[in-house]
Amino acid sequence: MITALLNLIWLVFGGAVLALAWFLIGLVMALTIILLPWARSAFEIASYTLWPFGREAIDRRILTGRQDIGTGELGFIGNVIWFVAAGWWLALGHILAAIGCAITIIGLPLAVAHLKLVGISLAPIGKTVVSAEEAAAARARM
Repeated sequence: MITALLNLIWLVFGGAVLALAWFLIGLVMALTIILLPWARSAFEIASYTLWPFGREAIDRRILTGRQDIGTGELGFIGNVIWFVAAGWWLALGHILAAIGCAITIIGLPLAVAHLKLVGISLAPIGKTVVSAEEAAAARARM
């Protein structure tokens, strides 16, 4: 109940705008062809940005217990390319939104959600978005 309420408040107070920014970045990446491999990450994060409460971005290595192409060296290179292409300014957008939300006490949960999104904005390759319960269970297995 509280998660749904927070998600609705999030949408009204800027979450939809940032989700749209993520979607547009994904669209531009897909259209450039060169950045097409990164478009999937942008679309997944757009979904996460649209509805962040009750969900969490987690490293796939933690979730599955094994390394894959995105969690290894190629994932690191992919994250460097992502950072240069779009990551730094999307992270900056979330930081500025977090500062704006943190001005009011009521906006503090929204500011925390924006700060969670900064991490995935900077390096999304090798991560996936799952429910908070699934992320907690994966961490408990470690």
